[in-house]
Amino acid sequence: MEIVGKFLGGLGRYVLDFLVQLSRISDLAGKTFYWIFIGPLKGKGLRWKSTIEQMVLMGYDSIPIVGLITFFVGLIIAMQSAYQLAPFGATVFVADLVAVSVTRELAPLLTAIVITGRSGSAITAEIGTMKVSEEIDALKTMGFNPVKFLVVPKVLAMLIMVPILTVMADFLGILGGYLISMATIDVTSLRYINQTTSALQFTDLFSGLVKSFFFALIIATIGCYEGFNVKGGAEGVGKSTTRSVVASIFIIIAADVFFTGLFFSSF
Repeated sequence: MEIVGKFLGGLGRYVLDFLVQLSRISDLAGKTFYWIFIGPLKGKGLRWKSTIEQMVLMGYDSIPIVGLITFFVGLIIAMQSAYQLAPFGATVFVADLVAVSVTRELAPLLTAIVITGRSGSAITAEIGTMKVSEEIDALKTMGFNPVKFLVVPKVLAMLIMVPILTVMADFLGILGGYLISMATIDVTSLRYINQTTSALQFTDLFSGLVKSFFFALIIATIGCYEGFNVKGGAEGVGKSTTRSVVASIFIIIAADVFFTGLFFSSF
């Protein structure tokens, strides 16, 4: 009974801690959306200059790595699917597999994971460093709201740039599949393009963009939350940065499962 009691006690503490963390994240998200949608209506404008700077850092600077990864993934999918379909003489359906899998799943998921590692961690490190050096307290003393000043530009930039990067990843992933197919399988260029356009539907692109929007929200919110909750100096910044990346990737994959099931049942 003692072992059972310890197990249930530990489980209860874990669940309670999870609910507390969820409540705090929800509170941060609520304040963020207030300053994005309600604040401007009351004459409290957005920091567009800072938002554009964040868009460059999170989006433009991420184009090479996101593009290269999705291009290579398109190559890999085409080669693996051609290997499986060749015995049945159905290599033309490589185009279908590449187009649908990239637009629905791989482009938004890979983009989100890359941005998590590259920009989500940077968000946590930046805000966490400001927290331990008491710069956030200084902002409050000067009358600046930390959520409006620090969080809103990052969230806006992420919500704008991640879907854009996802569209780019869609194109490059399909391009990778096209190029390797032209080099390795007996399918003409025109037939491959026609097969791709006939396989793709609006719902494929739409579902990927919806996922990318929520993935962006997850990355920015978790990154900012972990930054504001840094404790213990420089070591705490490192721990929070690691925790931010791990938590973001886990929640992104869980959200991907949810939205995949939702769109699968809806369409």
